[in-house]
Amino acid sequence: MYVKYGNEYADICHISGLTEEENAVRSHVDDMYKAVLDAGWDGEWFLRAYDAESRKVGSHECEDGQIYIEPQGFCVMAGIGVKEGLAQKAMDSVEKILDTKYGIMILQPAYRSYHLELGEVSSYPPGYKENAGIFCHNNPWVSIAETVIDDKNRAFETYKKICPAYLEEISEIHRTEPYVYSQMIAGKDAASFGEAKNSWLTGTAAWTFTSISQYILGVRASFEGLTIDPCLPDSIKNLTITRKFRDAVYNITISNEKHERVSSLIVNGSEISGNTVPYNKDTKVYNVTVNI
Repeated sequence: MYVKYGNEYADICHISGLTEEENAVRSHVDDMYKAVLDAGWDGEWFLRAYDAESRKVGSHECEDGQIYIEPQGFCVMAGIGVKEGLAQKAMDSVEKILDTKYGIMILQPAYRSYHLELGEVSSYPPGYKENAGIFCHNNPWVSIAETVIDDKNRAFETYKKICPAYLEEISEIHRTEPYVYSQMIAGKDAASFGEAKNSWLTGTAAWTFTSISQYILGVRASFEGLTIDPCLPDSIKNLTITRKFRDAVYNITISNEKHERVSSLIVNGSEISGNTVPYNKDTKVYNVTVNI
């Protein structure tokens, strides 16, 4: 989070003319980026933390809790390890070790005994809550991370696994309301694998909306205007979106034929470079055609 939102704060400083502050922030962000790679990379995935005794948490050196979902999602969301090839390795590890047919588990292997230095995470039965349950709140972080490395089909697959609209056929397993997200779904170590718990009690809906609208559909606000950068699966060929932004209406048509990122962006009949529709206070309707 420090790297991702530190960079965004530096961007705000840049457009505000706060050059000295911007340079200082970017320097601190660079230091954190290097620290994560130096002390936070475990060989195939990112570490979760170090405990009070400086012992690794979420490492292949641990007996249980060797890999956690949170650092994989957020580090890759922030772009850490992308150019070094480590982000792809981390996402591959998530798919290989944490992924299930009902969603991505928070950690593996589940803790089998209580760890005083870790506390609550090791207090639940294996497969439930923070102890290797499928914690829905952080599944969208992985979905967003997969768009960062251009894994279009995986991003949408991850989104669908916990989305209520796609769970009707397994409602007898899921067992919570079919129109709302739940806090967690029992993981593979649980007696009731796939059964959801604590519906409504979650921040999942907000994060999932961010994932699907801003990263998979790729429509998000930027300082310069409205950025349109879809990361669509092969199964979605065409779609239309209406977005209201800064007192204007954007009618967006997306054609997904080449299965790449944006190859052309046509705004009110004229092709523009890049993937951001520049803001113009005098324009109230934007008709946008996106080819990817």
